[in-house]
Amino acid sequence: MVLTLGLLGLIAVLIIPLPTVVLDFLLTINIAGSLLILMATLGASRPLDFSTFPSVILFTALLRLSLNVASTRLILLQGDAGSVIEAFGRVVVGGSYAVGIVVFLILVVIQFAVITKGQNRIAEVAARFALDAMPGKQMAIDADLNAGVMSNEEAKLRREELSRENEFYGAMDGAGKFIRGDAIAGLIITAINIVGGIALGVFQRNMTVGTALQQYTVLTVGDGLISQIPGLIVSIASGILVTKAASKRELGDEIRGQLLDGRFGVRTAGGALCVLGLVPGFPSFPFLVLGSTLLAYSLNQAAKNKAQPIIEEPEEPLAKEEEKIRDLLRVDRLGIEIGYRLISLVEPGKHGGLLEQIAALRRQIAGELGIVVPPIRVKDDVTLEPNSYRIRLLGHEIAAGSLRAGQYLAIDPTGTANPIDGIEAIEPAYGLPAKWISEAKKDQAEIAGYTVIEAPTVLVTHLTELIKKHASELLSREDVGALLDHAKETSPTIIEDLIPKTLTALQVQRVLASLLEERIPIRNLPLILEALAEHAGDKNDPQQLAEAVRLRLARAITEPLRGADDKLHVATIDASLEQRLLAAIGASTTPVDALPEGTLGRFVDRCAAVLAELVRDGHAPILVVRSGLRRFLSQAILGVVPGAAVLSYQEVASCAGVEVQARISLEEVAA
Repeated sequence: MVLTLGLLGLIAVLIIPLPTVVLDFLLTINIAGSLLILMATLGASRPLDFSTFPSVILFTALLRLSLNVASTRLILLQGDAGSVIEAFGRVVVGGSYAVGIVVFLILVVIQFAVITKGQNRIAEVAARFALDAMPGKQMAIDADLNAGVMSNEEAKLRREELSRENEFYGAMDGAGKFIRGDAIAGLIITAINIVGGIALGVFQRNMTVGTALQQYTVLTVGDGLISQIPGLIVSIASGILVTKAASKRELGDEIRGQLLDGRFGVRTAGGALCVLGLVPGFPSFPFLVLGSTLLAYSLNQAAKNKAQPIIEEPEEPLAKEEEKIRDLLRVDRLGIEIGYRLISLVEPGKHGGLLEQIAALRRQIAGELGIVVPPIRVKDDVTLEPNSYRIRLLGHEIAAGSLRAGQYLAIDPTGTANPIDGIEAIEPAYGLPAKWISEAKKDQAEIAGYTVIEAPTVLVTHLTELIKKHASELLSREDVGALLDHAKETSPTIIEDLIPKTLTALQVQRVLASLLEERIPIRNLPLILEALAEHAGDKNDPQQLAEAVRLRLARAITEPLRGADDKLHVATIDASLEQRLLAAIGASTTPVDALPEGTLGRFVDRCAAVLAELVRDGHAPILVVRSGLRRFLSQAILGVVPGAAVLSYQEVASCAGVEVQARISLEEVAA
């Protein structure tokens, strides 16, 4: 509101003639405002502490130009512009229009050619550097977030600050043009006032040229000085702000500390001044006084530094050491260790950007499975081979591999690609044959039929499969609590009725973990909770509850398994083998105990062969069995065929089309 009224007031000043008293008051405000801006700039520890400075420059420039118009009107119409302008015209320059013109021109040159030009250049360079550095800073924030160094809130604040910094330097680049234009406008307005005042005095008021020159020039120069001096102060403030580096201290303290704390420099300067004071013909008094003062200051600082004991601060190092020891106790839920030749993969913008891909992976897993992957710390390990990496889950190694930074992995998924030269390798996620090739051979490999991916993508693909495989282990109590809190926002009644009245959070966690073990998404948590609420009264075993939930999630389970023809292409077990398996299971709790010795191995091997045949035909590896067998067979088969889906007939009942591609018989697995 105040700003709006102020802008309306500036417009009014341009149109309405002002009394001299009001003009004096506004000119005083102009001087006071420029001094306040300078003091605020000196007190700011970094440019963003005065982030409104570009807007302030615009408003002060408008104020000065409006006052120039108002004062010009009074000078030409009345030959009087108030006490402030008259004081600057007579007292500051001694009433001499010649001296006033010289002083005014000197101020214009200082502001226009020195301060404003330098400030403009610095602002342009700072704006360009800030924009160029923005992607790297954003990547650094993402890297710290992925490594768990900062929280989401801290990352959000740093991104906002980075955005403000870029906007500030971009605005300062344009604000410098206001200052430069203000100086030019002041010079032109002053010249017009002098010429117009002399013409008015001579032709309309019958003054002599000398009288008109004396009266109008003194007032015009006073008007120019009272406009240029605040403008010069604002220009100085602008230059100080754009040259200021981030510091916890004020600029004056920083300059004093850096300029006067060096004893050698102070002592040398003092000695040089004393020598100049002794040179014949030079005024001895000022040189000797100032030189002696600097020498005395230097000796005093030396005595203070010598007398002052070195204060050791053991607490901070001890605290840091204690913090380091505690860091050793922390176990990352998920971490990557890399050899020293792979460190370049972590650097922002290099070789595909490993950290950026990890950040995208976390978002992908959240969208696919419905869980938030914990921050993944990437660190180097000197004990690893230079090109090797290791992936740890809860502190234990679950996978390892090797990469070649700056090279590409050419994968032959079908085994029909034309041979190319390269270093033989195995793609770690799916075990496919591959070759490491240079960037120069990338196009050749793609033409030959290879799938070519960058080194970071190889690692991230491997990590993706491991996360999906071990998602149930990554799901912690805290994660479940966060998921329930999020679901409570949309389904509060279900949460209140189910937890803890019917089931505990631990039981819900075990159900969700059972689903994740078979890569069942838990994104639709309200639907899962509804299914639990329906069956929790009859069943309390998490495995049985998970089976009941699967029926409610049947569409979500089968949808990603459908082929291009929107059908499920599956393998099944014949009735006699199912009866044999059901009879063998009985009261057993694991498939190993349920089946006779050797039968389980032959059965699993046959299932693996049949499912591999489905994959070769371009279908998902799906085995459909009776609901009573599904959980036992899933435990047995997933250990051999990790990507397999073991479904019950009830789960595929809602599918429009199911085609049986293979059937496993009793004779194939019998001893």
